[in-house]
Amino acid sequence: MATKNLDDAKGNKADEFYTQWADIEKEVQAYLEFNPDVFKGKTILCPCDDPYESKFFKYFALSFNELGLKKLIATCYIGSPIASTQLTLFDDEPEDNKTTRVPHKIEITEGEDYNKDGVFNLYDVELILANKKNALTRLEGNGDFRSDEIKKLRDEADIIITNPPFSLFREFIAWIMEAKKQFLIIGNMNAITYKEVFPLIKDNKMWLGPSITSGDRKFNVPSGYPLKAAGCGYDEDGKPFIMVKGVRWFTNLEHGRRHQPIPFMTMADNLRYSKHKEIRGKKSYDKYDNYDAIEVPFTDAIPSDYDGAIGVPISFLDKYCPEQFEIIKFRKGNDEKDLSVNGKCPYFRILIRRKGAK
Repeated sequence: MATKNLDDAKGNKADEFYTQWADIEKEVQAYLEFNPDVFKGKTILCPCDDPYESKFFKYFALSFNELGLKKLIATCYIGSPIASTQLTLFDDEPEDNKTTRVPHKIEITEGEDYNKDGVFNLYDVELILANKKNALTRLEGNGDFRSDEIKKLRDEADIIITNPPFSLFREFIAWIMEAKKQFLIIGNMNAITYKEVFPLIKDNKMWLGPSITSGDRKFNVPSGYPLKAAGCGYDEDGKPFIMVKGVRWFTNLEHGRRHQPIPFMTMADNLRYSKHKEIRGKKSYDKYDNYDAIEVPFTDAIPSDYDGAIGVPISFLDKYCPEQFEIIKFRKGNDEKDLSVNGKCPYFRILIRRKGAK
C-alpha cells in the first residue's frame, strides 16, 4: 500500500534529511540570475515539509515579497518525527502526542509586517498563521504526497520545491511529471541511473541544478538519528547533522550555466598533456568491447575533435550543454550487457556524441 511505504520510509528515518538554508539560497540565486522574474506571480508547493522545521518553507516565506510570490503552500505528513515540535499548532492537540501529530497545511498569500515593527520575519509568519483564517488548517488525510488531497495542491501549484524522501525519488518524479509542473528538488546523484529518471534527462525534460557539483553536503536529521559516520555532529543550534555524499539538485527551471559549452583539448593534446594518468601517454583512447564508442573516464578529457560515440561518467551531467552534445543512451551495449573495456565494466556510463558530428 502506497501510504505504508511512505510511513515506513519516514518511520525508519533512513532518508529524513533536512536541507540547509545556505544550499537552498545558493541554488535559487542561480535561477534569479538567469531570470529575475522566475518566481514572480507563482504558487510554490513544498509537499514534504513541516513548516516549523523546513528551511524550504522558511526561505520562501521570508523571500515572499522579494520574489513576488503569489502563494506559498507547505504540507507535512502524519508521523513526521519533527512535525510541530517547535509550536503547538492546534489547541486540542495533546501535548505528549509527539509521534502522531496531525498533518497540516500552511498557506501564505502575503509577506505582511504583521506586528508593524518595520521588519518582515519569522515572527510575523507565526502571527499570520495564528491570526489569519485558513492560513493554518488540518489536512483531512495523512499528508502523503500521493493522496488526492495533496494532488489537488500539486495541480494548483506552479512550482514544486522540496527535498523528497530519497527512497521515494522515482515515485516523486513521476508524481511531478504526471502534472507537468516545474520543479526544484534535491536528491542522490545515482538517481540519474534510474530507468524512470534517465529518459527525462536524455529528452531534455530534466537537468541538474548548477550550485552543487561535488563534495559532501550537510543535512540536519531528527533527534536520535545515529551519528556514527565521519563528519557527523551538532550544529551551532545544537541540532544533529550528517554529511551526505553525491547530492544534486534536479530541476526543469532554466539556468544560463547549462548552456555554456565546455572547452576541450583535441584528442592528440589530451593523449599528450592530460592531467589524468589514465589518458596521458597512451597511444589512443580505450574502446568498449561491445559498443562502438571510446571510454573517457573524466569529463575534462573529452576530445574536442572526435565525432563518434563517447562513454562518460554520470558526473558529466554537471557540465552538460545540450547545444554541445547529444545524449545517445545509458550504459548498455548492443547485446544489452553492461559496457566493458578488456572484459571489465566501468562504473555507470552515459553515451554521448558531439552535436553536428557526421
